[in-house]
Amino acid sequence: LGVEALVRWQHPEYGLVMPLNFIPLAEQTNLIQPIGLWVLQTACAQLAQWARQPDCAQWTVAVNVSERQFNDPEFVSTVERAIDQSGADARLLRLELTESMLHDDLNKTLYKMNALRRRGVEFSLDDFGTGYSSLSYLKKLPLNHLKIDKSFVDDVLSDPNDSAIVRTILALARNLDLHVIAEGVETDAQMDFLVSCGCAAFQGYLFSRPVPVEQLRLNCDVNMAAASPSFNG
Repeated sequence: LGVEALVRWQHPEYGLVMPLNFIPLAEQTNLIQPIGLWVLQTACAQLAQWARQPDCAQWTVAVNVSERQFNDPEFVSTVERAIDQSGADARLLRLELTESMLHDDLNKTLYKMNALRRRGVEFSLDDFGTGYSSLSYLKKLPLNHLKIDKSFVDDVLSDPNDSAIVRTILALARNLDLHVIAEGVETDAQMDFLVSCGCAAFQGYLFSRPVPVEQLRLNCDVNMAAASPSFNG
């Protein structure tokens, strides 16, 4: 169905540096702005490239948006420019926001989201259930997807509270006409439980670990062949 764009730093001395080791510093120094722009532009360029390949022409790419990026007055025009310059289909671009980003100024948030929605861009609320958002935000914001946080999926088979939370999120999403993606799915048993609750989309190590784009299609072929019969994504 699609992928999430993840940033890694291939350092000449330290090797592969994971985002937890450099993203917080990038946010403090405002380097997150050029990094975020590069990720967005690269994702749009990839969408345009895949559009010429029939077997992955409809794949989506999800891009995480930092709070600094989203609060930039030029955010909408920056996203539109990345789409226009790459030739990407805006309908296949998903921007992922977190709950903490949505509280500052609801009117500005609505303006930015609606402007990009008119271009076809979709929005996901990432790590849903871990923040403190009011349910009224779900009613007001033009969201397309909720992403169930990995912390709930990890123990969904052993912790009754986590399984209840997952069922509640799925029921809430159905009533609000939102799609749900479960993050961090690592076992067939987890996915079978989520399917039984009505979840239809998943991401996690069960399907593929993070890989360079050149390896992605090979991994997809292998993991689709190995997926359990209940897999329908």
